Amino acid sequence: MSGESEMTARLTLVSHHLCPYVQRAAIALAEKGVAFERVNVDLADKPDWFRAISPLGKVPLLHVRHGHSEEVIFESAVILEFLEETEANPLHPADPLARARHRAWIEFGSAILNAIGRFYSAADEAAFLHESRGLSEMFARLEAELAARQSGPWFAGERFSLVDAVYGPIFRYFDNFDRIDDFGMLDGKPLVQAWRAALSRRQSVKEAVGADYPRRLHAFLRAKGSYLSGIIRLQATETPQVRSA
Repeated sequence: MSGESEMTARLTLVSHHLCPYVQRAAIALAEKGVAFERVNVDLADKPDWFRAISPLGKVPLLHVRHGHSEEVIFESAVILEFLEETEANPLHPADPLARARHRAWIEFGSAILNAIGRFYSAADEAAFLHESRGLSEMFARLEAELAARQSGPWFAGERFSLVDAVYGPIFRYFDNFDRIDDFGMLDGKPLVQAWRAALSRRQSVKEAVGADYPRRLHAFLRAKGSYLSGIIRLQATETPQVRSA
């Protein structure tokens, strides 16, 4: 990766292959043209060096080397704000009220990620359908916001913002859910669907994960021992029907 930032060669993003919060930081760094190293850790077997520098035991971490000093920043929202304050090519709007609105919808995006986690972890059909309906309602709220405000391909119209960096990883989950079944959570939401499609084509969003991300996520979902895991395993055992000519 390349960039002209003063801090360029001194940033390391401590990551995990699947973490959507890591992805939002990687997208922001790419959009700003900031060079950085990326180090993946196994969260199921956390190395000692990671435990020593991660107060919450989570990713992402941004390791910043500045002169002779070093600092580790944790929590994705804090990392995004730090990058806004220290790097060129701002992704937040300049207007304070618009900036506050963007921060609020970033928080809404984090709530959606929590709901997605409950969806794929639901133990039985009743909980699974409950979480599916909840997600559908959240995306309906987002559809209404886009209808009231949006005038272009991105959340803020023609300008890519941190809100877009946050929702790119959210919609990536649905690329994988769609391969399992049509759960209908985005049905009847054309603006959300259009935004999802635009984000899927954005270079920074595509490159925020490795080429093996779909395989890794599918294996993760299958191993959860959840209702969704059962659907995945059932599909794997179904014998394709032989069609006669």
